[in-house]
Amino acid sequence: MVIVRTPAPMKAGVLVLLAGLVVAGCASQGPVEPPVAAAPPEVPPAIKPQEITGRWGLAAFHNPSDLKRTENAARNGCKQPYNIGMGPTGGVIMHMPDKAQPEELRMKGAPGNKTFIGPAGEPAGGLQDREITSFDGRVMTVRFMDPEVVSRYGTQIYVRCAPQA
Repeated sequence: MVIVRTPAPMKAGVLVLLAGLVVAGCASQGPVEPPVAAAPPEVPPAIKPQEITGRWGLAAFHNPSDLKRTENAARNGCKQPYNIGMGPTGGVIMHMPDKAQPEELRMKGAPGNKTFIGPAGEPAGGLQDREITSFDGRVMTVRFMDPEVVSRYGTQIYVRCAPQA
């Protein structure tokens, strides 16, 4: 290590110069942004869009004791089936509550092996979503997340229609 002795007035000038360089260096970096928390990893849905596309008889109930009766009504609904199609970007084509035109919705996964259907860009389980509460490939029950919508539409039950002849 080399020690250089400088006169006191020169030391003050060097310190001012160094302080100026430090301040200039900090100013050129811009404001320091706090670290951004990483988004939680997306959970894949337990049920894939391809599994629910097709023709379905549809009915709804408010009282769980009406499930079997409503399932039979949905089966009879195959005379005028509700069609769930594949969307152009991998979602499913379904109606949102109170909307006349169907639109593409996303299948969203959530912890606990849950699957929701709703608009893209919103987290799973949001008020505009519906949760698939049961699915065996032939019968699917779906419950809306918005309590106001549930009060009007109840729990929906879909029964897969036989293939067209």
